[in-house]
Amino acid sequence: MQIRAGYELIYQFPMPTPMILTLNIHHSRARDLIQPDHLITDPAVPVTAYRDKFDNWCSRLIAPPGRMRLSADAILQDAGVPEPTVPNACQHEVQDLPAETLLFLLGSRYCETDCLTDIAWNLFAGAPAGWPRVQAICDFVHAHLEFGYQYASSTKSALQAFNDRTGVCRDFAHLAITLCRCMNIPARYCTGYLGDIGVPAVDSPMDFSGWFEAYLGGTWYAFDARHNHPRIGRVLIARGRDAADVAISTAFGSGTLESFLVWTDQVA
Repeated sequence: MQIRAGYELIYQFPMPTPMILTLNIHHSRARDLIQPDHLITDPAVPVTAYRDKFDNWCSRLIAPPGRMRLSADAILQDAGVPEPTVPNACQHEVQDLPAETLLFLLGSRYCETDCLTDIAWNLFAGAPAGWPRVQAICDFVHAHLEFGYQYASSTKSALQAFNDRTGVCRDFAHLAITLCRCMNIPARYCTGYLGDIGVPAVDSPMDFSGWFEAYLGGTWYAFDARHNHPRIGRVLIARGRDAADVAISTAFGSGTLESFLVWTDQVA
């Protein structure tokens, strides 16, 4: 099947403002792109691209004073099947993990492993290691947190979400990531598109989605503690330790986001 995915972001800036954007579909989906998600700026400004330390595509530009519109509209091919479930995927001993996964065992800005380790072991030490343990963590987070856009906060951490028992998709992901890391399972944050494909449509504004990947059996697998079941049509934009590594935009100066639109739809 084909998926149309894109965005329109409108900012106001009082002065020339450098920006970093992490909005391009991840290079791992490059072969699936039928219509590329080229960044369009209005007014037109020079844009340079680079890959960050997590291998995500990033763009640099200087926004001029006044109104700045950023947009892209892609069409890509997708298998159209739910994400895999692999109940026998094993958990690696820490000493056997590849070196590149060890970073994703450590605490990070939004994932305070030092504060949640005792809680994690009390909750999940009895769960079978491997896929069943990650699923038990997702089940817990899914039940423990109440989802609501009114609970969104750019500073909320996994510990705060655990204590408040509220959050948006990034908070569900941060808490699940932290609990996985506490149980010696590498876990990394993901952001991207996730439309209502194969599930009942939700009557609320579309947003970029946050989920996570856990390293089991030599492979990174996608998990989603908010929705907590395999989905169709997930489109990755970027990965990192937590949301701080994959901010969709970073402005080095004062600016106001006036409008925010995201779409992810199956092409009829």
